[in-house]
Amino acid sequence: MNDRVTPAMHATPDGEAEISLVVKLPWEDVARLGQEAGRLAAQMQRPVTLDEAVSQRLRSVRSAAHAKPAGEQPAAVTSTASVSSLPPRPPTEQARQAIERINGSA
Repeated sequence: MNDRVTPAMHATPDGEAEISLVVKLPWEDVARLGQEAGRLAAQMQRPVTLDEAVSQRLRSVRSAAHAKPAGEQPAAVTSTASVSSLPPRPPTEQARQAIERINGSA
C-alpha cells in the first residue's frame, strides 16, 4: 500500500499557491539555503526563514528557465548540481561543515 498523501494546496491572498513538502537534502544544500537566506535577509533588511529562501530560489530558477532558449538549464540549477556529485562523507562531518558555513566560520 502506498502511504504517501497528496499534500494540501491552498491559495494565498497575494494570488499565489502554497503547498507544504518534506524533502531530504544533503547538508551542503542546507548550508547553501542558509547562505541564500542570509543574503535575502540583508537585502530585505529583516529576518528570512529557510522557507522564504527556498521560495525565492524557486522563483529565480523558474524565471531564469523562461528566459533561456529550450534545452539550456538555468545557472541556479547547474550550480547546485555539483553539490550532489561530492563524495559521500559521514553525516556528522556533513552537519559540522554545514553549520560552520552557515555561521561563517568555515
